[in-house]
Amino acid sequence: MRRVAILISGAGSNMAALVASMTADHPARPVLVLANRPGAGGLARAAALGVATALVDHRPFGPDRAAFEAALALPIAAAGADLLCLAGFMRILTGEFVDRFAGRILNIHPSLLPRYPGLDTHARALAAGDAVAGCTVHEVTRALDSGPILGQGRVPVLAGDTVARLAARVQAMEHVLYPAVLRRFAAGERGRLDLP
Repeated sequence: MRRVAILISGAGSNMAALVASMTADHPARPVLVLANRPGAGGLARAAALGVATALVDHRPFGPDRAAFEAALALPIAAAGADLLCLAGFMRILTGEFVDRFAGRILNIHPSLLPRYPGLDTHARALAAGDAVAGCTVHEVTRALDSGPILGQGRVPVLAGDTVARLAARVQAMEHVLYPAVLRRFAAGERGRLDLP
């Protein structure tokens, strides 16, 4: 049974979808939800779901990313987590941290990678006139948003779409794709999953 720590920075909607999926015959269980922002709504949400929580505020560490990540690793180790899921975790991890958990960190990104790594993905898709948008679950590597793709979910870009409307449809797809990929990954499957 894989033990999953979910790292968040905000409301935790993807975290909640992951936690809800890890029941019954699922090959993983959530053991920790860890946030880097004191006001992250996902902490209360996780507690209400019965998952242990921890907070490691990045701000007191200033530019010392190594010290922040050393502190971040402590509750992960204490929970015995062997798989990390980044779910709206808005900090770029150093290569050293990624290497420590190599092959065991997943991330959800709101674009069809390799298109639009980084931020403002929906605005960029609309500006480019894309007919299709979506999300990607990938392994985290040292290169930002460049790890092996484990799954993608597509949604149409509709006439008159705004960033908010497109973001809402993509997020709904994220809540389906991420749990499906996590189940497969935790069971040892590394093949790519494409939805729909």
